[in-house]
Amino acid sequence: MKLDRQELVRVLRTEGDNDTADRVEAQLPDRIDTERDADALAGVGLDRTQLMAKLAGGALGGTIAP
Repeated sequence: MKLDRQELVRVLRTEGDNDTADRVEAQLPDRIDTERDADALAGVGLDRTQLMAKLAGGALGGTIAP
């Protein structure tokens, strides 16, 4: 799954997780591919399960692409 880094940052900040949002901004590419960037996501404290839970909750709206 692909998503925009800035949308992920926005969601994290909305949830009050500013530390993770800062790490995402500094370490991840503009377009995040959850498979390609799995190690980088884990490096900032997000695993695929957590990310999927955020997506399932509709937190990222229509910004994801298959």
